[in-house]
Order: sequence, then structure tokens, then C-alpha cells
Amino acid sequence: MARLHVMERSREQQIMDELHAAVERRLSVSSLEPCPVEFSAAFVRMCCTQSCGKCTPCRVGLPILGELMERVLDGTADDHTVDLIERTAESVYLSSDCAIGYEAGEMALKAVRGFRDDFDYHVAHHACGFKQSEAVPCVSGCPAGVDIPGYISLVEAGRNADAVRLIRKDNPLPLVCGYVCEHPCEMHCRRGMVDNPMNIRGLKRYAVDHMEEDYRPWIAERTGKRIAIVGGGPAGLSCAYYLAIMGHEVTIYEARHQLGGMLRYGIPNYRLPKDLLDSEIQWILDCGIQVHLDTKVDDLGALRDQYDAVYLAIGAHKDRKLGLPGEDATGVLSAVEMLRLLGDGIRPDFSQERVCVIGGGNVAMDVARSAVRLGSKKVTIVYRRRVADMTAQDEEIAGAKAEGCELLELHAPLAIETEDGIVTGLRVQRQIIGGLSRGRFAPRAADTPEEVIPCDRVVVAIGQAIDSEDFAEEGVPVNRGKIAVDSDSAVPGLEGVFSGGDCQSGPSTVIRAVNAGKVAAGNIDNYLGYNHKVMLEVDLPPVQFKGKTSCARCELTMREAMDRKDDFDLIENGLSREEALQEASRCLRCDHFGAGAFRGGRNFQW
Repeated sequence: MARLHVMERSREQQIMDELHAAVERRLSVSSLEPCPVEFSAAFVRMCCTQSCGKCTPCRVGLPILGELMERVLDGTADDHTVDLIERTAESVYLSSDCAIGYEAGEMALKAVRGFRDDFDYHVAHHACGFKQSEAVPCVSGCPAGVDIPGYISLVEAGRNADAVRLIRKDNPLPLVCGYVCEHPCEMHCRRGMVDNPMNIRGLKRYAVDHMEEDYRPWIAERTGKRIAIVGGGPAGLSCAYYLAIMGHEVTIYEARHQLGGMLRYGIPNYRLPKDLLDSEIQWILDCGIQVHLDTKVDDLGALRDQYDAVYLAIGAHKDRKLGLPGEDATGVLSAVEMLRLLGDGIRPDFSQERVCVIGGGNVAMDVARSAVRLGSKKVTIVYRRRVADMTAQDEEIAGAKAEGCELLELHAPLAIETEDGIVTGLRVQRQIIGGLSRGRFAPRAADTPEEVIPCDRVVVAIGQAIDSEDFAEEGVPVNRGKIAVDSDSAVPGLEGVFSGGDCQSGPSTVIRAVNAGKVAAGNIDNYLGYNHKVMLEVDLPPVQFKGKTSCARCELTMREAMDRKDDFDLIENGLSREEALQEASRCLRCDHFGAGAFRGGRNFQW
């Protein structure tokens, strides 16, 4: 008999690995629909399979916890069952021997306490009281509620102009979102349970890039009502568009030289070409919208006297300071200042400079990659947490690394070194990652000496603030810099004044700003005494289910890093016709099959 054996992967282990992969795919699809009690019970049952069986709280307590939750689901629980579930979960959490057991107990405890109303509703009514989304998952996951299955079916049918027309029912910036949307809808795509989520953004861009012909939207009869939009970013433009097609007279007041807000002054040309942005903005303005550029509104009262309603969409264009020694030295620049220069077509000269970028979000990646294009000799991104903790999208991080940026993780800036008032370096302290704090793993200073990174320029990219002080002085309620509004976007205490976008929510994404403008437009229309409807203007192709076979996702590709890093031309390649048609054919059409058929499928108007 052999003393030792070479480990080989058995057929049983291969099947188990495939099951694990299938479970991982299904869990990776962030669902907006499951019953909280059912989901909690499923979590506990899964934890039972992972118990080693050594300690009683985990080995015995978790199965009992699962049985108690099953009683809630099958209608046999009484008024004391939920309290017993809470005590059992707390017992497992406090007395398990290892982290695997007490983490399972902790999450079960968090679920029963967080969903207490849902547990009690199950016990009292023997049914789920959780309000589920009536839309299909991808539509629910889109802040603007765009009819994603509908426009994908139109792309598959070769009707790209109709696809764009359908998108604009809920989002007047399909070109912008086709190029730079963070596509939260893809997190909810149920195709991800089969193989990979749909490339929704890629198909949107394909539709915009391959429209057969342009069109003009239907515009309602003129109402004579006048609305002022303060700010020409995505929220302001969206609100202006919908109010204009509802028949109202709209005027945009923009403090900068050009419209676009952070679309122009926060996103570099290599991600969103300014000529394409200009074309989309002009398409919106051609609906009869008036514009005043280089006009900062400093008298809200006068504006209210001239217009029937006012929408404040001033964005978040103020830079944030680190508060470090030396931050006022020559060579220190904020990301907001740098991207604003680029947005106006001014390209600062970074030739042969060593640049340190402080931050870990998309803006930090944008300024780092822009610094490369401006001639920097070396670009270092300094971040106090790990790369895995960065808020930037994975493709942005990968793009920065491919273009030669160095990522220096777990280094916290302490001071900016200067000589005669000019930047010479960035003093940093190494960090060591620790435990969770406010949902993220928090670093702490490592027991190592401080270091100085030699550099000629420091760009601070730690977020944006809202320049709301002037409005606060005029009576606009402000909470920590953000304009306070009611659920209908109305500013409390100021009749006829509404607000939305980054100035109300804090810095966020393009699609959330679009939604803010859409919501405000509908509510302003109602405030003015109207109830105009934005309608579905296209007929959708008949549904053909072809989604049973496995097919991987077609990804967007990039220009070669060595070529693209020397210019500001568009870096991303769109899908080919063959790729777009194949990708569109992968859609499971949840608006017709499964959940969509029971929950109304789609909204034909809003």
C-alpha cells in the first residue's frame, strides 16, 4: 500500500465546484425582489452546510434557527416565534467558538432585527408584506427606470433609432449614458445567473452610434408657463427636456462657459468626447430651450418673481481640501480645478513632472490618466486603503495601470513637502488594514517610519462639495451643504422652488442625476396645474425566447494602451454589428417571461 497519494480532482469534486460556481453566479445578481424572510432562511440553511460541527451553538443552533424561520414561512409560527428567533440568533452569535459560527449568527440577528416588520407580517397574515418592485430587475436597478428589455429587443431587430427613442422616454441623455454610465442595472440582470450579465451599456452605445436617422420628439401644446433651471448639468438638462416637451417655456442659467456640468467639467474627453456631448446637448436645446451662459444666479427672489417655477440643479463643483500642511503651495491642484481646465479646452503642461494623485475614486483615476496624457514623467496614485477598497470602477483602475500609473495603496498622506513655497514631495505614512468601520475596512498607521515621495505636483481628488452658501443665505434649507427637499423635490418653505441632482443628494452618478431631473419635471408639471404624460412612442417586436443556450458576454474593448496614453481621443471601442446582435439575443426578456409577466411588464407612460 502506498504511503502517500497524489491528490486528484474527483468527478464528485468537479460537480461540487460547478454547483459552487452556479451558487456564486446567482448570489452575484443583486436582486431587488426576494422576500426578506425567505432570503434570511435560505442564508441560515446555507450556513448550516458550512458548520464543522465542533461547537454546539453552530452545530445545533443554526438548524434550530432555520426551523424557526421555516415556521414563519409555512404559517405555523405564533406571536412568540420571532422573539425566539432573535434570542437564538443572538445566542449563536455570542457563544460560537469561531468566526464562521458567530458571523452566521450575527447576520441572522441583523436580518431578524432589520426585517422585524416583515417577520411579524408573515406571522399575522401568512404572506409576505414586503413591497416588491413591479418592474423587472434590470429596470428596477436603473435609477431612471429605462425600459431596458424593450430597447434591447429593438437593437436586435435592427431598429436603433426606435431604441434611442424608447430610451429617451425615461432618459434624455442616451449618448452620454452609452459612453459613461456606471450601469447599476447590470448588477440586477438575471442573465448573470446563467452565465454573464447583459452588456446593457454597450448595447445602448451601439444604438446611439448606429441610428438609421434622427428624429424629433413630440411636443405638447404651449402652456405659457415659464420655468427657470439653475444649472446646466445632467439633472438640469433632463428636467429642462421633459418640461419643454410638456409644452412649458424653459430657460437654463449656467454659471460656466458651456453647458454639461460634470459631464463636461468632470469627465475627460477620452471617455466622453466633447463633440458628441455638444451634439446631445444641442438636440435637447432644439426643443425650444433658452440658455444664459456665464450667468451665476445670486438673487433667487428675483428669479422667483420672473418665473412660475424654479429648479435648482447647481451640482457639486466645489473642491474638498485635505487640510494638510503645505496644501496651499505652488504645484498643488484640486481634481475639480484640473478637470475644469480640460473641460474648457485648456491643457496644462505637466511635461516631465512627477505627479502624485491623492484619492481612490473614478475622479482620481480620471486625473491620473489625464496627467499621463499631459506629459507627466511619472504618475503615482496614493490611497490610504487597499486597491480592493477603492470606489473607482475596476475598468478605470485597470486602465490607469495599463497606461503606466503606479498605485501606491495603504499610504496615508501626512503633509506636502515644499521648498520656497513650491511642491517637492508628499510625506506619507504606511498603513495596515484593520476591521470594518461604517461598512468598509479601516486602515491604521503601521509601525514604520514616515516616507517622502518626491514629486513636482500634487493633485487632490478626494471628492467634491456643494457651493450652496449663497442659496442658504436666501432662505434655502441646507443640511451639511446639501439642499434639503421633500420627496417630490420641492424645497420646503419656498413656494414653486424645486431642487435635485448632486446639490441635493451629494456627488453621485450621471443616471441618478438624470432621474432627479425627470422626477422634478413631472412634479413641477403637476405643481403648475397640468398632468402631461410622457408616452411610449414605438411598437416593440414580438417576443421570441432564445435564451436557453449558454453564451458568454461580448465586452467592449480598448485602444492599445501605448497608443491611447498620448492623446485625449476616445479610448473605448464600441460593439460591432455582429457582437451587438449576438449580445441582444442573450436577453432573457424578463419583461415577458417569468417575473415580468406577473408584474405588469413595462410602464407605457409616466
